[in-house]
Amino acid sequence: MSLTLHQHPLSSYCWKVLIALHENGAPFEARMVNLGDPAARAAYAELWPTAKIPLLVDGDRVVPETSIQIEYLDHHHPGERPLLPLDFDARQEVRLWDRIFDLYVMTPMQRFIAQQLRPEAERDVATLTGTVNELGVAYDLVESRLGDRTWAAGDAFTMADCAAAPALFYAAVVRPFSSSHEKLSAYFERLLARPSVWRCIVEARPFFPYYPLNHALPARFLAD
Repeated sequence: MSLTLHQHPLSSYCWKVLIALHENGAPFEARMVNLGDPAARAAYAELWPTAKIPLLVDGDRVVPETSIQIEYLDHHHPGERPLLPLDFDARQEVRLWDRIFDLYVMTPMQRFIAQQLRPEAERDVATLTGTVNELGVAYDLVESRLGDRTWAAGDAFTMADCAAAPALFYAAVVRPFSSSHEKLSAYFERLLARPSVWRCIVEARPFFPYYPLNHALPARFLAD
């Protein structure tokens, strides 16, 4: 087995690549990284200096950054269903939606969670309010552009949906979808029904007690 994904089961960005690997079907080892342990972090940083997760290792090759990892997987370890289309325009659409979910949903969600890790008296109210507002803008954007598509970029499940699932899973805890987000809500339910997505949720359950907003997680995510 040449593929190893250094990851943590709670990490939204790790879910993104795990979903791609589950969809792809290539054999891989998921190796958990404990960044809270100084020795483990130092050893991990020898692979990639930023010590960020996830990190995909294929033999002697180290592949950082989630979108790059998924494109690498699609090219060097292709599955039955590609996660990026060959057509240029279709591929650009996938990359656009991938960026939307990473930058406009995942990023503000993570800034909000970072504040939750601070003592309550040290949390920045402007950051908390701003990130919640940013998520509302992102939800409206997705709602207005999703149309009748089954998946983010069309009829096929792609890298864009790998990005969408974890971003929306955690973002919906920070700011639940409103009644005006009918298409977004329906899309989220389709993502949850995808076996590759649900597997990540199940595998994260033992670690949910360490999630700062674990008290707000819907019961359906905590047990079947």
